[in-house]
Amino acid sequence: MKYYFILCLFLVFLRNIISKSAIMYLKAISEREGNIMKISVIAIIFLSLYVGLGQLDALSLKTGLYSPVFGGAVTGLVLGDLKTGLIVGATLQLATLGVATYGGATVPDFLSGSVMGTAYAIISGRGAAYGIGLAIPIGLLLTQMDILARLANTYFQNHATKEAEKVNYTAVERDNLYGIISWVLSRAIPVFIGLTFGATVVKAINNWIPTWLMNGLKTAGIILPAMGIAILMRYLPLKRYYPYFILGFALMAYFAKQFSLLGLALVGFSLAAIYVMQKQNSNKSEKSQNVEKKDANSKKEIEGIQNPNDAIEASRVDAEEVEFDA
Repeated sequence: MKYYFILCLFLVFLRNIISKSAIMYLKAISEREGNIMKISVIAIIFLSLYVGLGQLDALSLKTGLYSPVFGGAVTGLVLGDLKTGLIVGATLQLATLGVATYGGATVPDFLSGSVMGTAYAIISGRGAAYGIGLAIPIGLLLTQMDILARLANTYFQNHATKEAEKVNYTAVERDNLYGIISWVLSRAIPVFIGLTFGATVVKAINNWIPTWLMNGLKTAGIILPAMGIAILMRYLPLKRYYPYFILGFALMAYFAKQFSLLGLALVGFSLAAIYVMQKQNSNKSEKSQNVEKKDANSKKEIEGIQNPNDAIEASRVDAEEVEFDA
């Protein structure tokens, strides 16, 4: 057991060293040409594979790799500007609140948008607002790639159905694994192409897209987080718990300098814990009251059995009253 623990510590240490070395290498081989940064081939391949892995995570484990905030953070870390990556990713993450895909429905691919938007913001050196303005239309356009991936996946599923009729379960498992190909390529190919020609794309955007359009895209990027929160609020039981919502809004609106998001989260956690404790206590009191009522009723029944004459007399009187009424 001791040697196993030491081996685990060594593997964790080795993983940290390898990851830090890889990030330093990716940063070192990315260089600037004037005001435009050139992204290395290794960085492009790494980010393309990450997007494909993130899509698989969205379909299976949901560990968080598929979220835009992770995509922006990883891209910013690789390209040497973590702050820009976090701003772009967090903004797109807010825009996706309350948005989910069910059945065959598709949603904007803001993971790929966060990766490419962060990359373009860092390449151009024009800040996070520039990247957000580009990430939103990219995410909307890549919705078509999601439809294409689903369409391609139907081939493997139809083949799996035929193999299932032949009771060939090995082929069914293989066809389900083949479906990974279409999902990964639908995300990796656009990101690979977009990052490969990133400098050219940024130059074309700067030369051809008018200022008013870029300002409009940036404004949309500011509005979308509010829309995401509004969509999320439609699914929350605000009519029942509106006092807590008003309290949180008032704390951040009027005491933003004194309160941080972490402080507000701790206040919300405390109020939720108090509510749960009070509800548990009320449930216990209701149960105790029900038990007491049952005990009282059982005592009355026992007393009736112990005094049968009284019970017979009471029933006779009730019968006479019924006859009199009749």
